[in-house]
Order: sequence, then structure tokens, then C-alpha cells
Amino acid sequence: MRKSSKVIITCAVTGSVHTPTMSEHLPITPDQIAEQSIAAAEAGAAILHLHARRPEDGRPSADPALFMQFLPRIKQASDAVMNITTGGALGMSLDDRLAAPRRAEPELVSLNMGSMNFGTFPLAEKDTAWKYDWEKPYLAQTYDTIYSNTFSQIEAIATELYGKFGTRFEFECYDVGHLYTLEFFANRGVVKPPFFIQFVLGALGGIGADTDNLVHMRHIADKLFGDDYFMSVLGTGKNQTKMITTSALNGGNVRVGLEDSLFLKRGEMARSNAEQVTKIRRILEELSLEIATPAEARAMLDLKGGDKVAF
Repeated sequence: MRKSSKVIITCAVTGSVHTPTMSEHLPITPDQIAEQSIAAAEAGAAILHLHARRPEDGRPSADPALFMQFLPRIKQASDAVMNITTGGALGMSLDDRLAAPRRAEPELVSLNMGSMNFGTFPLAEKDTAWKYDWEKPYLAQTYDTIYSNTFSQIEAIATELYGKFGTRFEFECYDVGHLYTLEFFANRGVVKPPFFIQFVLGALGGIGADTDNLVHMRHIADKLFGDDYFMSVLGTGKNQTKMITTSALNGGNVRVGLEDSLFLKRGEMARSNAEQVTKIRRILEELSLEIATPAEARAMLDLKGGDKVAF
């Protein structure tokens, strides 16, 4: 693993898993996404991981026009690196998932390294008064739906976005096998170092949020990539703070945000993404770790620069 004296904080602002009923603080409209993103950057996030939603009901959307309602605003108010999803949401085609990155030509996108069961259906089983009629079936469908990221899809995303736009990747690895898939594409020259690898711990269908699993993932990544990668970690839900603090203590980077957890601590909902960024920044600084600026994150990850995007 390539170590740095600075820790990159990524903030995943809204995602496509949580629904409006689950938290009144989840940003839905372009205005809300812009405002919470800017605040998270001001709190210390060097990278902002971004999805879009339909403002009328909060359903995940791949519409580039919605992305373009908040991307320029965030760029004008912040120097943060904007990382656009290529995962989108269940039910989206590959063209849907690539629509916003093709329009925005960003510095960084997420890239999921394998097809998987991604189970959010337990959330639909709760006795909940849903605000919108799409929410419960959207969550429930994951009992019998595969989140598709085939070898062909991965190669298409990587080849087009890096080849045309110089966009680099946050490689989202939900299990150990995903690391070997990344090695396969690295050996073919489809993707190039330094690799920014996000260990995703705690999603139902992926590897569990356990310290032993994090250590094992790092061990395998060290074996496959040596000093050619930066480790970052996210923990879902209640696992967030424990997993990301463990990452930082082991020389890695961290990801927070309402995409990954709606809570600030046990029993207390986060009122904003900035609250979560502020919390982990305080923990990192109390551990005598320094926070990477956006410029430092760009240098570490060899990004093309915010002046070379299309927004």
C-alpha cells in the first residue's frame, strides 16, 4: 500500500440506497445536494462522491441535466474533487450509468469491480409509513435482483472514461474477489496505477464489516498491487466510524456520508453530511493525522485537475 502523511476524506453525499422516508436530512434536490456538498468540503472532505435524484420524489436518477444543476455550483464554491457514480442504481442500463460522466468528463468516477447480490430488502420489511410509493418495492426488489458489473461492463466503463476524458477511478471492492478482478484489468493495461481502492465493508451480499476482513483485504491488496495503490475504507450503517478509524490507523483513507450511514452515532441521526465529515476529521486530528486538501488528493491520485472537466 502506498502510504501518505495525509488522509483523504471522501464524502458520499446522497447515494442510491437510502430513501427519503429514512431521513429528512437526506439531500434530494439539486439545491440540497449542492448545499450539503459545499458544506462537507468546507468541513474537510477532499473528494465528493455524487449521485442525482429526482427532486419531486427522491428516486435515484441518471439524468445528466440534474447533475449539471449541482456540479457547476459545487465547483464554483469549492476546490473539492467531484467523483461521479458509474454505478447509478438498480435497473439502470450501462448507458444510463455513463450518461452523467460522459456529459461532465470528471476527474474521478466510482467503478464497482464485480456483479453481486446487494441486499437492501430487509429495509423494506420494516413497518414503515412510506412517503412515496416507489420506495418499498425499490428496496424489496434486491431479494431477487443482481447488481450487474460484468467484465464487459467494467472494461467498457474504464476504457471509455479514461481513454476519452482522462478520468480516473475509485475502485469499489465489496469482497476479496473484486481485488483479483482489478488485478486482471491492471495486468491487461486497461487501468493504470496509482489505484484508489475503496474497501466496502458491511453491505449485505459483500464482505462483512469486521476488522479481520479489513486486514485481510489489505493483505491481499498488498500482495496484488504492492505500493501501487491507496487504500480507503467505508463501513455501512453502524459500522462507519469503527471501520474508517481502523483504516486511518493502518495508513488508509476514509469515506463518510449519508450514502453510507444516516447516523452520526448510536441513536442519533446525522443532520448533514458535514456533521459526519466534522466528526471523522476530529478523530483523525486527535490521532495526530493530517487531512489532505483537494490539491494534495489530486497529486496523490494523479488526477487531471479541476480545470479539465466539462462543467
